[in-house]
Amino acid sequence: MTKLAWDNVGERFYETGVDQGVLYIPSNLGVYNNGVAWNGLTAVTETPSGATSTAQYADNIKYLNLVSAETLDGTIEAFTYPDEFAQYDGLDVPTPGVMVGQQSRKGFGLCYRTRVGNDVDGDSLGYKLHLMYGVSASPSEKVYGTINDTPAPIAFKWTITTTPVSVTGKKPTSLITIDSTKVLAADLTALELILYGSAGIDPALPLPDDVISMFSTGVTTVATLTPATYVTGTHTITIPTQTGIVYSIAGVTQAAGPIVLTEGQSVIVTASAIPGYVIGAGNDNDWEFTY
Repeated sequence: MTKLAWDNVGERFYETGVDQGVLYIPSNLGVYNNGVAWNGLTAVTETPSGATSTAQYADNIKYLNLVSAETLDGTIEAFTYPDEFAQYDGLDVPTPGVMVGQQSRKGFGLCYRTRVGNDVDGDSLGYKLHLMYGVSASPSEKVYGTINDTPAPIAFKWTITTTPVSVTGKKPTSLITIDSTKVLAADLTALELILYGSAGIDPALPLPDDVISMFSTGVTTVATLTPATYVTGTHTITIPTQTGIVYSIAGVTQAAGPIVLTEGQSVIVTASAIPGYVIGAGNDNDWEFTY
């Protein structure tokens, strides 16, 4: 383990944007087997709540803390919405083009994508898929204003709540997030074929257990990490070769082999796992060498 460093090259990560929204209509059995593209999505806000601590006292001391269940609420903002969303917005459509308001609201599923960037690749580094389950939309205000010299489209906004679904071996959840920079491309492609559909296959939102199983089967743990080495007499670092691991200096991937330091030079070699691999617990993954 080396001394902590901040804002290294390639490590200034951020998230931005929202796109590729999909509304999923559940069946009577709770299977999200019908997806519809949501055009005009401008923002999705995830607002966790709960998980608050309540102190319990005994023997004149603070005995323990009980933590309440965590819930997920939020908002959806858009310039428009799919026709299929009407039933989730308290509208009934007895005949095409006619909508009756103040009707019962149903639950739905939602998927959207945010971009992941850093100081080297910009916002093209990767993206995250956000999968939401058991979503319900509350009545929302719609403001219709006159057209003037600075026209703007009407912005719709819905407050949402969620009802968690079961996950084997874990607490129920309303949200799963997939990071494209940390999973196998083939597994991600397989998931997106389900989420977005393909020729002859309707888009669907798989349940959490199915999503987890798609990615967990292809993960290999590197139990013992091969360290970079240094020979003082020749001032030479040797970058090793290990399957599933890349070695970098200042965010730049290094080829296996020798690196000769110049007088006064100090570098930190960092090892990281490629998608599909994880470094086992207890391994040191960075080494500092100084001439």
